[in-house]
Amino acid sequence: MSSRPKPNRRPRAAARNEPGMFRALNAQSIASRLFLSAAFWSFTILIVAGLGLSALNARSSEANFDEQLGVYLKALVANVALAEEGRGGQPPVIAPQFELAFSGWYWQIARLDGETPEIRTSRSLFGTQLPRLDPAEARGSGASLSGYVVGPGDKPLRLIQREIDAGEEGRYLVQVAANAEVIQTQIENFEYALAATFLALALALLGSTALAVRFGLRPLRVLQEGVASIRRGESERIDGEFPQDVAPLAAEVNLLLDSNREIVDRARTQVGNLAHALKTPLSVIVNEAESQSALLPQMVKEQAEIMTRQVSFYLDRARAAARANSPGVSTELRPVVESLIRTFEKVYDDRALDFEMDVPDGLRFRGESQDLTDLIGNLLDNSGKWARRTVKVAATREAGTDAAGRSFFTAVIDDDGPGLDPRAREAALQRGRRLDESRPGSGLGLSIVADLASVYSGALRLEDSPLGGLRARLRLPAL
Repeated sequence: MSSRPKPNRRPRAAARNEPGMFRALNAQSIASRLFLSAAFWSFTILIVAGLGLSALNARSSEANFDEQLGVYLKALVANVALAEEGRGGQPPVIAPQFELAFSGWYWQIARLDGETPEIRTSRSLFGTQLPRLDPAEARGSGASLSGYVVGPGDKPLRLIQREIDAGEEGRYLVQVAANAEVIQTQIENFEYALAATFLALALALLGSTALAVRFGLRPLRVLQEGVASIRRGESERIDGEFPQDVAPLAAEVNLLLDSNREIVDRARTQVGNLAHALKTPLSVIVNEAESQSALLPQMVKEQAEIMTRQVSFYLDRARAAARANSPGVSTELRPVVESLIRTFEKVYDDRALDFEMDVPDGLRFRGESQDLTDLIGNLLDNSGKWARRTVKVAATREAGTDAAGRSFFTAVIDDDGPGLDPRAREAALQRGRRLDESRPGSGLGLSIVADLASVYSGALRLEDSPLGGLRARLRLPAL
C-alpha cells in the first residue's frame, strides 16, 4: 500500500484567518467604514506631505547656509588671487566670528602644488585643521563642493570648499566651515512647528469628517427608523423627503410594501370567494342527504366536480396573486407565443387554421412564464374555437409609463369567426358564463384571463376585429 503525503495545514489556517479579518472589516457600519477610510487617507496624505515639506525645508536650509558660507569663500578666493598681497601673510579678517577660538566658524587655505605644505587658517581653528570633503559624498556645482564633516571637538560642520588655480602663484584649496548645529536647529524648529500644525489639521479633518459622515448618512438613519416604525406597526409607509440618491430606495421599499399588502389582500379575497363558492354545493349535498334521495350519489358527484373546479380556480388566482409584481421576475413574450402556436396548430390540425404572429424580439412580460402561458393560451384557444380560417397574434410596447413608472405592452388576438355582439361581451368575461353551448368548454377561459390580467394591473377588452370576428386586446406590464 502506497502512503499518501500529508497535506500542509498551515496555508489553510492562514487562509481561514485572512478572510476572518476581512469579515470583521466588512461587518463595520457604513459610517465607521467611511470614517476609517477618510481618516486613513487623511493621515497618509498628511504624513507624505509632512515628509515632503520637511525634506524641502532641509534642502532650503542647507542651500541658504551654503550661500552664506559662499560669501566668505569668495572673499578668501579674492585674497588668494591677489598673489602679492596674500603671499606669506594672513588674509584680512573677513568676519569677527573667525577670530574666536573654536567659535564654530572656520576657514582654511591650503596650497596643493608646493614641495612643503603651506596651510593658512583662521584663528578660530587654534592650531587644528579642517578635513577635506570626499567628492563622492559631497554635492555642488562647478568647482565648489559642500557637505558635512567632523571638525574640532568632534563637532559636526557644514563645509564648502573650492579649488582655484592662481597660475604661477600655484593651486589652492579654499575651505569655509561653520557649526552644522545651526542648520539642525533650524530644521528641528521647522519640523516641530510643522508637526504641531499638521496635528491640529489632522484633528480638524477628523472632526469635519465625522460631521460630514453623520450629516451625509442621516437620510439612511431616517430610512432605517421608517422601516423600524413599519415593523412595529406604527406606520404603513416610509414618509419624508430624501435626497435623490436615497429617494429611489425609499420608493422601492414603499412599492414592495404595497405589493405585499396587495398580495395579502388578494389572498384574503380569494379565500373568502372560495368559501362563498363552496357554500352552495355543500348546501345541495346536505339537503339531498337529509332527504335521503336516491339521486344522492349522482348529486354528490356533480357537486364535487363543481367544487373541484372552484377550488382549482381560486387556488390559481391565489397563486397568481402571490406571484404578481414579484421583483426580478420576467418572461420573454415571443418564445411563449411561438410555443403556443405550435401547440394549437396541432390541436386544430383537422380544420387547417392559419396562425399568424407579429411579436417583436426582446419584448418581456413582467411576471411568471406560467401566467403568461395561461393568459395567451386561453385567448388563442378561444379564438381557435370560433375562427374560420385565420387567427392572428400581434404585440406592441406602449409609449410612456403610468403614474407608478411602469411600462406596458398590448397583445392583440384576432380571429375571422362570427364575432360577438357588443352587449354580450361583458357577460362573456363573467366566470362560468357560456354564450354558446355548441363549442366545448367550461366558460372559465375569458374570465380567468380577465381576472389574471387584473392581478397584474392589466386589463382584457373585447372588440371588433379587422378580420371580421372578435378581437381580444390584452394589456400587461412590460419590463
